[in-house]
Amino acid sequence: MKLDKSTTMLPALTLTPTTITAADIPDVLTFVLQARAELFPSLSAAGLPADLASFEATYLQGGGQFMIVRNAGAIVAAIGYLPYDGRFPQLNYQGLNTVEVVRLYVLPAFRGFGLASRLYRALEAQARADEVQMMYLHTHPFLPGAIDFWRRQGFEVVDIESDPVWQTTHLQRQL
Repeated sequence: MKLDKSTTMLPALTLTPTTITAADIPDVLTFVLQARAELFPSLSAAGLPADLASFEATYLQGGGQFMIVRNAGAIVAAIGYLPYDGRFPQLNYQGLNTVEVVRLYVLPAFRGFGLASRLYRALEAQARADEVQMMYLHTHPFLPGAIDFWRRQGFEVVDIESDPVWQTTHLQRQL
């Protein structure tokens, strides 16, 4: 779907983030796995990540949340969070209710209209309602605009790993 920002995008500006239900899971998994394959083609052989393998337990029954935006029934954007698991020893969130923001993806035709920002703000509002104290995420400089996007959302860079390939950039936002 090719969208013209100058005239036909008014409907995209009214798309609303919604929290998923069990009925959404098949569509969500398809969308997220396609996005993952596009962004990280080298990970396609790595198998299904744990949060996706146990999606319902993680995002519907556990401490996670997942939101999507649909246009004409099709998912065009997604984001989630799950309880931070402490796997990065240089980050200490002990004693804080900390979640990790994951899987933000907006289809290319829907980018540039503030949809990712609205989706994140909806997720943050849910985090506040869930009494989350710290939102954490990591990204990579090879993802165009990602670090600047998260800074505009109020996140601060707290660590950059020296790995020459990934250069994992860790960010946080206290709520």
